[in-house]
Amino acid sequence: MKGKKDKTMKTYTCKNIRNIALAGHGGSGKTSVAEGLLYKCGEIERMGKVSDGNSVCDYDPEEIKRKISLGTSLAYCQWKDVKINILDTPGQFDFAAGLYEGISAAESVVIALPAKDGVQVGTIKAYREAVKHGKATMFVVTRMEEENSNFYKCLEELKTQFGPSICPIVVPFDKYGTVESYINLLEMKAYTYDNGVPTEVTMPASENRLKGLRAAMAEAVAETDEELMMRYFENEGEDFTEAEIVKGLHDGIHKGYITPVVCCSGDTLAGIDMMLNTIIYMLPSPDETDGELCEDGSKVQYASRDTLEAKVFKTVADPFVGKLSYIKIVNGTLAAGTEVVNRTTGNLEKPGKLLSMQGKKTEDMIEAYAGDIVAATKLSANTGDTLTASGDETVFAAEKYPVPCFFKAISAKDKNDEGKISNAIKRMVEEDKTLSYDHNHEMHQRILGGLGEQHLDAAISKMKAKFGVDVIVSDPIIAYRESIRKKVQAEGKHKKQSGGHGQYGHVKIEFEPCDSDALVFEEKVFGGSVPKNYFPAVEKGLVESTAHGVLAGYPVVNLKATLLDGSYHPVDSSEQAFKMAAHIAYKQGLAQAQPCLLEPICLVKVILDDASTGDIMTVINKRRGTVLGMNPSEEEQGMTELDAQMPQSEITDLATVVRQITRGLGHFTAQFDHYEQLPQALEADVIANAPKFSEYEG
Repeated sequence: MKGKKDKTMKTYTCKNIRNIALAGHGGSGKTSVAEGLLYKCGEIERMGKVSDGNSVCDYDPEEIKRKISLGTSLAYCQWKDVKINILDTPGQFDFAAGLYEGISAAESVVIALPAKDGVQVGTIKAYREAVKHGKATMFVVTRMEEENSNFYKCLEELKTQFGPSICPIVVPFDKYGTVESYINLLEMKAYTYDNGVPTEVTMPASENRLKGLRAAMAEAVAETDEELMMRYFENEGEDFTEAEIVKGLHDGIHKGYITPVVCCSGDTLAGIDMMLNTIIYMLPSPDETDGELCEDGSKVQYASRDTLEAKVFKTVADPFVGKLSYIKIVNGTLAAGTEVVNRTTGNLEKPGKLLSMQGKKTEDMIEAYAGDIVAATKLSANTGDTLTASGDETVFAAEKYPVPCFFKAISAKDKNDEGKISNAIKRMVEEDKTLSYDHNHEMHQRILGGLGEQHLDAAISKMKAKFGVDVIVSDPIIAYRESIRKKVQAEGKHKKQSGGHGQYGHVKIEFEPCDSDALVFEEKVFGGSVPKNYFPAVEKGLVESTAHGVLAGYPVVNLKATLLDGSYHPVDSSEQAFKMAAHIAYKQGLAQAQPCLLEPICLVKVILDDASTGDIMTVINKRRGTVLGMNPSEEEQGMTELDAQMPQSEITDLATVVRQITRGLGHFTAQFDHYEQLPQALEADVIANAPKFSEYEG
């Protein structure tokens, strides 16, 4: 049953706001829970489903098509004079940008796990991110109405994985695999539900289990306060009042000592009211947190200042509406049409409309206060930017997003769209900080980077749907290099007679390997066989020649050329003739100097769980890589950092392989380090598949 909807959008102060990020493994029921919360609070008249493509939070055409969340969506509900901003985040690992956005804007992370599946990789990742960002955590066991649901198995898995902080608040009483009632351990009362309406029933007979859970809750509360602890032990486990337990749980959750667990069914609304009560009474309001981190390492407390301080945590690019900026207000008041300073860019900006978001639906707001989350139109600000009143120097720290590790080359299907590609991708990169774009001028390719194949596939689909740009996708061309392995001497003579002045240039050049990326040129000419004024022409001819090697046409590096001798004609010699002579000597000399291919080698950093290290090392070795070392990860607690060197050609699909081996827990980054000689056994294949560089010349 729905609560009564107040049609007027109230303005809420910081103490009466709860910002929660719904997180968890893909398919864990986050969006269904969001629907249940909105319906129970009377914000929507009918519950939608992800499978039907009509849920509030999954409204993007790509989300409806794929039936998964691709980004963080914002909705709100009002429960007992408290506004709850719901940030529904994606569970698929390819779309981690949404998880980071949601967590950065929330004070609490509510992690969903299905009752029949228990703890999954996405559960662990969401919890770790929440803890890393200093957020309060809460678990909600979902889909209690489904067959084979097992709350208590989930509870044991949570305790095993996350330790003694796990504290059940709402538990089911099930009989023959069916939930008979939901028990509120705070009240020690049992309820059944009919379309979300609770009816109190007699407490079930399983008193020992329930008393044990209640005692564990009391012990957890006792540990939050010295006075309560003394009472608890002096009176041999004295039970506390409901008010004391609520306060103790609230304080413990805020400090990270306690992680509450509730259960519900988003589809049937069973337990949704108790979940709402847990959110508003036990999770912290913005002003109860440690504040927002600044660039200089300091923190700004919420609702502690009168002047405006806010951060943009998400942007949405729309070709028709323009940019929509999602803003978390830290201090002061944000009003529509009021001029603000973008501290990140230094520009003055003026938001158009202020909007309260209900998925894709909006409601105009005149102003919003500290702690609240709103969207604004007509801002040029990007994700991570700080907005303040004039004279305020605060700059909030920008969120660190996962680095792209999966790359594809893209080109327009219609040549007339070539000019549109850069603009479309620029808008999309502004929207999604885990996308990257680079124009590789050497290989004449546009490179789009992301977190996985599914991520890039969705981005390319959006590019077509939003911006009308259809692209061809291919593998990036690897930038090989060429070099030589022995010292040789070669002669080049350019002679042409065509009436009038002819052309004559003659050089003898020694070629040898060296350590320089750029050509090293010297001259040891004796007796004026080549006049000094032609030395620059010889050098220029050689430099231009190194753009293409003799094996596959890749640039030549590690080459030293010494001009030894030659000859000239007093009338027919010219700079151009000596350039041509140098080019002839170059081609002849390099062909004789045991030319070889060099491949790019990358430094690879893999973050993985200990159980996966052996398998990952095997993959690295099979792909011609070298493991450099392993250390505990400084970035992610409980994980290992493995450093290695690998050829770039061997890491094109490494993102997928690492994810498969680590079950989604691991990830990697790679950056170019140096060039090494390609094994001769692989040269023929590389040469056969080399691009036709002549097509790009001129």
